[in-house]
Amino acid sequence: MVLPTSSRLQFTSDLNICRILNGMWQVSGGHGRIYPPTAIETMFKYMDAGFTTWDLADHYGPAEDFIGEFRRQLIASRGKEALSNLQAFTKWVPRPGKMTKKLVEENINISLRRMDVESLDLMQFHWWEYRDKNYLDALKYMTELQTEGKIKHLALTNFDTEHLQIITEAGIKIVSNQVQFSLVDRRPEVKMIKFCQEHDIKLFTYGTVCGGLLSEKYLGKPEPRSSYLETVSLRKYKNMIDAWGGWSLFQELLSALKQIADKHGVSISNVAVRYILDKPSIGGVIVGARLGVSEHIEDNARIFNLTLDVEDSDRLNSISRNSRDLYQIIGDCGDEYRK
Repeated sequence: MVLPTSSRLQFTSDLNICRILNGMWQVSGGHGRIYPPTAIETMFKYMDAGFTTWDLADHYGPAEDFIGEFRRQLIASRGKEALSNLQAFTKWVPRPGKMTKKLVEENINISLRRMDVESLDLMQFHWWEYRDKNYLDALKYMTELQTEGKIKHLALTNFDTEHLQIITEAGIKIVSNQVQFSLVDRRPEVKMIKFCQEHDIKLFTYGTVCGGLLSEKYLGKPEPRSSYLETVSLRKYKNMIDAWGGWSLFQELLSALKQIADKHGVSISNVAVRYILDKPSIGGVIVGARLGVSEHIEDNARIFNLTLDVEDSDRLNSISRNSRDLYQIIGDCGDEYRK
């Protein structure tokens, strides 16, 4: 299987990435038991299929360690040059409080060591408490570490438009922001996309298939109780669907997606991902990889040969118009983490 050239994005001058990123939140627990040797073996399958870009974090269990071990096995089996095909984007999620250069550097060094790299491809920074302005100090120290070669590019995770603007105006160069964005949660369309377009910032989206709820498995099915949803992701996004418009409207959405999917010979999740990928400023969509538990390599590959037409988009938009306004209910991107 060879992915088409449309699967790639020249994200920065030195990073050419796959527009479907393999999400590693799924190895952090709550998504089924992950057996490390099988997980690493599966990472080779993703890489060989063209899915070369990984999204992880310091707090996603062994995710950074998996990247380190994968890199070592890649060198051992294919030589050091094989590393040039691999991109690994991590995050740092500190407790708010006073930030010193020493503290920031110590934490960046932990990621460098775990991932077995000399420089982090992309450091996506998250901050829990906007009232604590120390996040600007943390970013300034990271900018210094970038100059020193420990970080290639600085990015954010779950920052709202207002604070993305504050950071940008402080002269800190941000290349991307990671946000929740799906047919259910369209809050980035309110302010975020416009700001990103104006400042050449890409968005990486998660929750785009609602943890698997946007799939054939839930079409025509009665509303599941929380206790029947076996992963953390499913429970999280079921709550989002409840706030958005409930199970009945969600079934309308699934039904429309199924008809569009059948028309194009693809799956419901393919249509859901393609719809978001086509939005302005979107660098890529993160699709969770439950390594060694369940893979969607072949299904995800179909996204790149799918072209949605105006009729498809209009149909999906008409369902969205019947939903509640999550921007009014929750606030801007990431505000659900700061209530």
